[in-house]
Amino acid sequence: MGVTYDTGALVAADRGERRMWARHRALLVRREVPTVPAPVVAQAWRGEGAQALLARLLVGCSVETLDDERARSVGALAARAATTDIVDACVAEGALRRHDLVVGSDIGDLKAIAAAVNRRIEVERP
Repeated sequence: MGVTYDTGALVAADRGERRMWARHRALLVRREVPTVPAPVVAQAWRGEGAQALLARLLVGCSVETLDDERARSVGALAARAATTDIVDACVAEGALRRHDLVVGSDIGDLKAIAAAVNRRIEVERP
C-alpha cells in the first residue's frame, strides 16, 4: 500500500504543520514516494514565492499526470458518484487503483466516491 496526498495534505505542509511534515519525512526515510495527482497540485498551488514549503514537499513526491485514459476513468467515477468535484475523483480513482492510503481532509467525500463503486478507501487527516 502506498500513499496519495489530497489537497488537505498539501495545504497542511504549506502551513508548516509538524504532523504532516513528520509523516512525509517518515515515508521518505522508508523510501516510499507519495503520489500527488496533478489536479491536486493545481488546486493547492498559487505560484507565490511564499509557497516554498509546498515546493519542497513536492520534490519528494511523484506527481501523477492526468492523461486521456485516466481523465476518462476519473470522469466515469465522478458520474457514478454523482459528484462534480473532479479533484476528489482524481484522488479516489488513483488511490483505489493503487490501493493507497489517502492523506487528506475530504474524508467523507472520498469515502462516498469509493462507496459509489462498492469499494472502500482509507483516509487519514494530515
